[in-house]
Amino acid sequence: MSPTRWLVALSLVIALPATATPFADVVSRSDPFARFLPVEQAFHVDARAVDANTIAVRWISADAYYLYRHRLGFKVIAPDGITPGDVALPDGQQHTDEFFGDVEVYYGEFEARLPIFRENRDTVDVTLELAYQGCADAGLCYPPDTRTVTVRVPGGPAAPADLTTSVSEPVFLSEQDRLAGLLADGRLWLVVLTFYGLGLLLTFTPCVLPMVPILSAIIVGQGPTLSAARGFVLSLVYVLAMAATYTAAGVFAALAGANLQAVFQHPAVIIVFSVLFVLLAFAMFGAYRFEMPAAIQSKLAAWSQRQRGGTFVGVAVMGLLSALIVGPCVAAPLAGALIYIGQTGDAVLGGTALFAMSLGMGTLLLVIGASAGKLVPRAGPWMKQVNAAFGMLLLAVAIWLIARIIPPAVELALWAALAFAVAVFLGALEPLPLGTPAWRRIAKAFGLALTAWGILLLIGAASGGRDPLQPLAGTALFGEARTELPFQRIKTVDDLDREVVAANDAGKTVMLDFYADWCVSCIQMERDTFTDESVQAALANTVWLQADVTGNDADDKALMRRFGILGPPSIVFYDREGRELTQFRTVGFVPPKDFAAMLELALK
Repeated sequence: MSPTRWLVALSLVIALPATATPFADVVSRSDPFARFLPVEQAFHVDARAVDANTIAVRWISADAYYLYRHRLGFKVIAPDGITPGDVALPDGQQHTDEFFGDVEVYYGEFEARLPIFRENRDTVDVTLELAYQGCADAGLCYPPDTRTVTVRVPGGPAAPADLTTSVSEPVFLSEQDRLAGLLADGRLWLVVLTFYGLGLLLTFTPCVLPMVPILSAIIVGQGPTLSAARGFVLSLVYVLAMAATYTAAGVFAALAGANLQAVFQHPAVIIVFSVLFVLLAFAMFGAYRFEMPAAIQSKLAAWSQRQRGGTFVGVAVMGLLSALIVGPCVAAPLAGALIYIGQTGDAVLGGTALFAMSLGMGTLLLVIGASAGKLVPRAGPWMKQVNAAFGMLLLAVAIWLIARIIPPAVELALWAALAFAVAVFLGALEPLPLGTPAWRRIAKAFGLALTAWGILLLIGAASGGRDPLQPLAGTALFGEARTELPFQRIKTVDDLDREVVAANDAGKTVMLDFYADWCVSCIQMERDTFTDESVQAALANTVWLQADVTGNDADDKALMRRFGILGPPSIVFYDREGRELTQFRTVGFVPPKDFAAMLELALK
C-alpha cells in the first residue's frame, strides 16, 4: 500500500476538535488535516560544506514528527563532474510501522555527511536533490517528497575516485565543526554567549596566562596613586586592543588563507620582543629609567594631560602585540569561527564570535586590573619590592618567548638562572634572626625550594632534559634516555602523497601532525598526549608524519592550504585506502584520554 493511499484512511482524525492543536491556524479549520503542519514546516533542511569533498545535510523535524531513514535520498543535479559517494547517517530510533515493518526513524535534529567526487579544485555551487518521507505521531504520513538545496563548496584537493563511506557508521563531529555549525544556525545571542564562555575556558591556557604579568606590570608601573577605576580602564583598553587584534587577524586569515600570527613568530621578532621585556624588567628593578629629551618630554606631557594620563595608546599597543606575539594559539573555537568565515564569507557573524571569545579570554585581565588599584601599596619602601616582583615576572615572559627558538638546554639554564634570582630576592641565602616575622620565614622556605629547583634545572640542562616542569624526566643521567616520538618529517605536498601511498601499501593508516616551535600547544601535545601509552597503542599501526611549519615558507603554506589549515596544532588522519578522515581532524591541544577515544573511532 502506498503512502498516498494511507493519507485518506484517517477518518478518526476528523473527529478531533480543531482547538486540540496549536497549529490550527496554519490551514483552514474546515480541512480535516488542519491539525497537522504543512510538509515544509514539519521538516526543515539545510546544507553546508564541511570541506572541499564533504557536504553536511541537516534535517530538523518538528515535535512529534519523524523521518524514515530508508526513504532518504541524496542526488547531485548540478554541476557536471561531481558525483556523490555513500552518505554517512547516524543511527536512528527503532520503530514498528504498519506498512514498512521494523524501520529506523529520526526525531528532532540529525546530520548526514555526503562525500563528493570532484574533477577540479575550484570553488563551486553544488545543487542537491534530497528525497525524504516523514510522518506525524498523531497518525498522518506525508507522500514522498523532494527538496532542492544549493551549497557553495570551497576549492581544495579532489577526493580519491574510490571514496566510500559506510552508512552504518555514526557521524562524528569534531569540536571545530560543531562550532562552525553553531555559527551557521545564525542565532546571534547563542553565538555570543557560547564563544564568550569558550573564551573563559581558554583563560588559563598557556596562550593567555603570559598576558597576566604583562598587564600587571603596566598597572603597577602607574604607581601608588592608581585607583581601582583607572586600573579597570587601563585593563579594558588592553583587552579591547587584544580582542580587536584577534578578530581582525582571524577574519583576515579566514578570508585570505594566511596566518598573520605566524609572521610575528619569526626569530628576529621574537628576539626583539624578548629583549624588550628584559629591558622593561630591569627598569622595574630601578636599574635605569626610560627618558626622552626635555623638549620632547614637555610636548608629550601636555598631550598626555589632554588624554587623562597619556598611557592609553601605549597600553593599547601592548595589547595588540600581546595578541600576535605572546599568544599565537590555534584552538577549536578559533578554528570553528575561521572555518565558518572561510566557507561562507560571513565576516560579520564570524568576527562577532571571535570578538566575544577574546572578551572571554580577557575577563580575568579585567578583574586583575580593577583589583590592582586596591592592591598596589601606597608610597613606601615596599613599593620597590612590588616593582621588583613584577620585574621577575617580565623576565619569565621573556624566557617563555625566547624558548621557542633556542635549544632546550639553553631554555632550562635560563629558567635555572631566574629561579636562583627569585630565591635571592626572597632571602633564601640570608640568615633569619630570632623574632623574624612568619611571612619572612615562609618567603625564605619558598626561596630555598626554588634554589633546589634551579639546581635540578641545571642538571637537566647538562644531561639532555627538555621540560622545565620535569627537568630530569628521560635524561641520560637519571632514568632512561628520552625516547624520541616516531615522527617522519615531511615538507611538501609531494612528500605527503608519497608517504601516504607507502603507508597504504603497507596496510597502515596515517596521522599528519602540523607542528611549529613557537606553538605552545604543539609542544604540549608532544609532551603529554603523544607520549601517553593508550595513545601510542591506538597508533600502533599508523605512520606518524609531521610537518614542521615553523618557518611558514612557501612549502609550508602550500601544505596547509591543501587542507585549509591556518596554523598549528592541527592533525589530519588518513585511512588504509588513502582517504582523508575529514570529520576526525583535530585543532588545538587534546588531552590524552580524549585523543585516545577519538582514535578508537577514527582508526578502527
